[in-house]
This record gives sequence, C-alpha cells and structure tokens, in this order.
Amino acid sequence: MAAEATGAGTPLLQVQGLNQYYGGSHILRGVALEARVGEITVILGRNGVGKTTLLKSLMGVVGVKTGSVALAGADITRLPAYERVRAGIGYVPQGREIFGRLTVDENLRMGLASRPGRTPLPPSLFELFPVLQQMIGRRGGDLSGGQQQQLAIARALAAGPRLLMLDEPTEGIQPSIIKDIGRALQKLAREGLDGQPMAVLLVEQYYDFAEELADQYLVMERGEIVMRGRGADMQADGVKARLAI
Repeated sequence: MAAEATGAGTPLLQVQGLNQYYGGSHILRGVALEARVGEITVILGRNGVGKTTLLKSLMGVVGVKTGSVALAGADITRLPAYERVRAGIGYVPQGREIFGRLTVDENLRMGLASRPGRTPLPPSLFELFPVLQQMIGRRGGDLSGGQQQQLAIARALAAGPRLLMLDEPTEGIQPSIIKDIGRALQKLAREGLDGQPMAVLLVEQYYDFAEELADQYLVMERGEIVMRGRGADMQADGVKARLAI
C-alpha cells in the first residue's frame, strides 16, 4: 500500500543509526537523516564514501546491520525492496538500468509491477517528460543518455511514490537535459504527479546542480554524515570547499 499523503514540511523518511558492513569494512557509520515532504534533500560526497550503499540500504536492495528506517511513521527496516515500492518509495539507480531491448512503453510499465495488471500509466508522466510520449514505441537502448535518464525517473514514478530517491541522475548527461531534470525534480517536490507534494532524496556529485536544488543538504565522508544544513546556506557553510578536501 502506498504511503498516505503527508503535509508539506513533514518528515516522510526517518533514518536513525544506520550501520552497514561489507566483509570487515564499516561502510555506513551511524547514519541519521530525514527527507521532508515538499523538499529536495541532497546528499553530497566524493566517490566511495557510501552514498550509493546508503540508497541501496534505504531501498532494501542490501540489508543493514543496525539502525532503523521509517516511512510515514511505519518501520520498514526489514521489508524487502518490492514491499518498499508498495509502501511508496521510487528508486532511480546510478547508471539508469533501463531495459535496452524493451520499448519506452514497456519500460514504463515495468514500473507498474507492484500495481494491479490493468493500472494505467499516469498521463502526468508525459507532461513531465514530453519526449517519452514522442518516443513511446522506440527501444530504450536507442534513446540518448539524457532520454534514458528521463525514462528511468518516469519508470520510478509510474507507481505513484511519495518518496523519490535518485543516485547521481546528472552522470553523463548533457547540460540541457540536466536543467530539464532539475525543473522536473522541483516540480515533483512541490506537487508530485497528482498535486500532492513529494519528498525527494538526491545523491549528487555535481555541486552546482545540488546547490540549485537543495532545500536541505548532507555531506558524507567515510560512511558518515559530517555536515548538514539548509540548501540556502551551502555557500556560507563552505560545502564546496569541504568536498574538495
């Protein structure tokens, strides 16, 4: 069942004391964060600090050793990934992972796998990303990188999540499409696909994109959150310099 609508500014995702290990390596160290409805929360950090592992842990793709994950007040820490989709989480993995041999339409319908068989695609997907309507019968592998990224986001949105998590959506994307994706994420945070605001959790390395979108920011180093604050304060807080260290 999808998460119930929650008022703007309300914490939708609440994470406490998350720890994760790969072999003997301590990958996530006591991570705590919130993602609020109507806001974009950005997680920044260099390669290898645990950002992707964090999103996979929140999605249930990998388990967690200790800690808790709650969505709309319900504990989802031990739920499998498909149950988290039903609970209201959409996930756009790094590298997009679309199905290259399937058409755009078929890729989008894969996003409805958790819904009854006759569930239609939300028309607002094509309002958000008009190019997908134009290429509905084209194979996903024939799209440009930017178009594939839009397809991956739309696929995650098809089931109507209240939390959208994205792992470096600007990676390898041309600047014009980056701007389109930024506008889409801002619109989703404010009004979702159905007029209800969403929470957006964005992992990003492109500082300018992150600064432009962030309502809240977090900086990760060596598996832990070392800085956090309002997006409007990123420059004053010296976030860019911290990332360059």
